[in-house]
Amino acid sequence: MRTPVAWWPVLTVAAVAAGIHLAVATRYGWHRDEFYYVICGRHPDWGYVDQPPLAPLLARLLAAMPGGLFPLRAAAVAAQLGCVLLTAALAAEFGGRRRAQLIAAGSVAAAPGFVASSLLFGTTVLDQLVWAVVLVLVVRALRLGTVRAWLPAGVAAGIGLEIKDTVAVLILGIAVGLMLFRRSALRTPGPWLAAGVTVLFAVPNLVWDARHQWANLRMAETLSRNQGGFLGAAAHLPILLFLLAGPPLVALWIAGVRRLGATTGHRWVLATVVTAVALCTAGGGKSYYALPVLFALFASGAVAVEQAATARGRVGWPLAVGLSGLVAVLIGLPVLPPHTAAALRPIDPQVVETYGWPDFVDQVAAAAAPLPPDVPIFTSNYGEAGALTTFGPSHGLHRPVYSAHNNYLLWGPPPGTPDTVLCVGEWKPPLLQRFWSQVSELAPITAGDGVTDEETAAHAAIYLCERPRGTWAELWPGLRHLD
Repeated sequence: MRTPVAWWPVLTVAAVAAGIHLAVATRYGWHRDEFYYVICGRHPDWGYVDQPPLAPLLARLLAAMPGGLFPLRAAAVAAQLGCVLLTAALAAEFGGRRRAQLIAAGSVAAAPGFVASSLLFGTTVLDQLVWAVVLVLVVRALRLGTVRAWLPAGVAAGIGLEIKDTVAVLILGIAVGLMLFRRSALRTPGPWLAAGVTVLFAVPNLVWDARHQWANLRMAETLSRNQGGFLGAAAHLPILLFLLAGPPLVALWIAGVRRLGATTGHRWVLATVVTAVALCTAGGGKSYYALPVLFALFASGAVAVEQAATARGRVGWPLAVGLSGLVAVLIGLPVLPPHTAAALRPIDPQVVETYGWPDFVDQVAAAAAPLPPDVPIFTSNYGEAGALTTFGPSHGLHRPVYSAHNNYLLWGPPPGTPDTVLCVGEWKPPLLQRFWSQVSELAPITAGDGVTDEETAAHAAIYLCERPRGTWAELWPGLRHLD
């Protein structure tokens, strides 16, 4: 039976989390993915090779607001706070009172995976918000038992599919859960009408994908292969269960699993969780793809803790949440000096990837200065292209910037012949020599403050490439890459 949501205490948890996030939101700078989202949004379409259309559109609108990067980061924080509030609401749907709701909300606010995801604007944090919304709405629809209650869940799932394809995993998980434990609901029109609404929202992106040789599927296959497929994803599963969830909070999600399994009316939720994790693993997905299942486990575990009502628990759980939150902030947000964040790169590489882009642009601008103004720049990845496009004009760099990475491959090839090109990034000279017969390294890309990021770890450099082996159109098929 649902209990009232203790909004003021839960909002206090959200306010504390918001204050911490916003205090350091723009301390380092842009992330490579944020450049990419904004630039994709400037090429509006019904889809992109690596994502549906909604996140790029939102990124473009947010980046056009005053404040530079801050509106993007504020939106990411708002999405994470939505997850905090919705998990408390989910605990209430499970019968949890004030204490359970506070523990559930605090756990999401303090879990390293959720804190790190909300560092930057993008599909991941928006996807997590969609999972939280859909879970709450489906639980609510089952409780109310009306057709009308199912329609918001269908709308939310449909919008979610226009943000990130992994919402399909949640939808399949819910379908399995209902078939196993709530078949009576499937004998009513509500779930089917919701499914129809979801499909209607998904159609434009599906049509785009079909017209582009199912680019999203090819991208998923590439990412799975890079992860090591099923075996690689299975090997990374402990990262989801222990590190991303927060080691001090492991007992909470285990309690959540036990309670869901023991509660007849909520066993479908456990089946949804198991199915989602299994699908992400079988598909070779990254460890964080199934992270939103923790909303249900934290909410259920918090109710179990509240019902146990032990004296040790009244002290222990706030300490566990606080300790997890401290670790999450240190490794997931830009609070440490850059060289320390770089040392933590094996644990979380995203923080250091937000550091040093203006300096990168300065190095490219210095190398380009002696060249004629019509010499273009060709980058090895979308992050480099995005940084040069975003910061180049303010750093005195007024040149065309091209790339053939991910959706950039659809925006090329450029016209004419690449007689002289400044190639920037993680290129290997033998690769460049396949396309230009004369390749000279001008300077390596370096980072200050002892920072090692994706570019410097791979010996990125600036190359002057001359005497091409064909036109851009002829070279383009070999230059294109998805990863």
